Amino acid sequence: MAFQDFFHAALTEPFLRQALLVGLLAALAGGLIGPYVVVKRIGYLGGGIAHTVLAGMGIAYFLGGSPIVGAFICALVAAVIIGVISLYSPREEDTVINALWAVGMSVGVLFISQTPGYSTNLTSYLFGNLLLTPPGLASVLSAIVAGLVLVLLLVHRSLTAVIFDEEFASLRGVPARTLYILLLCLVAVSVVVLLQAIGLIMVIALLTLPAALAGHHVRSISAMMLIASLAGMLFIVVGMAISWVADLPSGATIVLVAGLGYFVSISVQHLLKPYRQG
Repeated sequence: MAFQDFFHAALTEPFLRQALLVGLLAALAGGLIGPYVVVKRIGYLGGGIAHTVLAGMGIAYFLGGSPIVGAFICALVAAVIIGVISLYSPREEDTVINALWAVGMSVGVLFISQTPGYSTNLTSYLFGNLLLTPPGLASVLSAIVAGLVLVLLLVHRSLTAVIFDEEFASLRGVPARTLYILLLCLVAVSVVVLLQAIGLIMVIALLTLPAALAGHHVRSISAMMLIASLAGMLFIVVGMAISWVADLPSGATIVLVAGLGYFVSISVQHLLKPYRQG
């Protein structure tokens, strides 16, 4: 099956269009929040939030509710807990993150295992499968990403000041601690959006790799957002096309494409560095 068949199917098959749209929305969410995560170097916090989310999804699924609602609730609670501990008891930060990570995963697996058909859903949650996205999910994610954009428009300048120099921002009257917890909540939202595309296990990759790639070429957060969003969208499309043609898991393929894109980018940058200096 050639790549043109994938793009033809994307134009003619509604389920594939929905899958692509969900993937592109996920890439946009990751591209908007990823630069803050990379610059502030809090990727490990995003990983802790991501793995805690499974508890909310498992409980919601067991109770017959919406897994995405459960994921949001659990992600936001975890973000606030981690943020408060990080600010007020930093010595306990690693322990709390590890505990939330392990307990969240365990609770999620236990509740999902008690629900009929759990194995398929557990695999989908952990590793992602864009082709199995339920109808209407794209509309929900569109609203979520729109809300994310609105919040960033309101706090972008203050948030940028905090991630570059938190102490100086505080001296200038910026509520640094509040904005830090808000940033973790925004990370939580983007994690929930991203897990729809590539699953919990690999969500941190699409949150950080496009942003890290962008950081090698530009310095401003706004420019990083633009490049990271476009790079993430490219990784989604290419990864989905390869997985469609080669019959591979979409989530893992997208992450491998993102990793390859990142290493190619930094390799090209190093190769061109002598010419730029000259």
